[in-house]
Amino acid sequence: MRVSVIGASAPPDEAVENAHEVGRLLAERGHTVVCGGLGGVMRAACRGASEADGHTIGILPGEDRAAANEYVETAIATSMGHARNALVVVNGDAVIAVDGAGGTLSEVGFSSIYDRPIAGLGAPDAPHVEDVETPADAVDYVEARVD
Repeated sequence: MRVSVIGASAPPDEAVENAHEVGRLLAERGHTVVCGGLGGVMRAACRGASEADGHTIGILPGEDRAAANEYVETAIATSMGHARNALVVVNGDAVIAVDGAGGTLSEVGFSSIYDRPIAGLGAPDAPHVEDVETPADAVDYVEARVD
């Protein structure tokens, strides 16, 4: 399955470590990471997936595919700015939120609209977000909720 990993662009170290582990676990379990393609949580998740030989997709806010972080395998330019957040969510079968602020909250909202299960790992408290303790719990949660 494809799992959208969302979160802060300038996260604290713990969130970077959690996102890296989420990406690694998703790849090891055969899943594709979808994200916004830039830095912070997005880069860390892609790095984890890449190191585990997984596939990564970055849905970028601008028109330059080269702006993607170095661990994005498939970069998709949108020229949509934050409006691309809907595309990040809709291209995943489930969502894992790691840390985050306003942009992450918009993606959490789209997760609800598009009926995607969402695990939150240190993520903002919001309706429809299942708070989990570890990266493995996050991956287990989304796997259990997607057919």
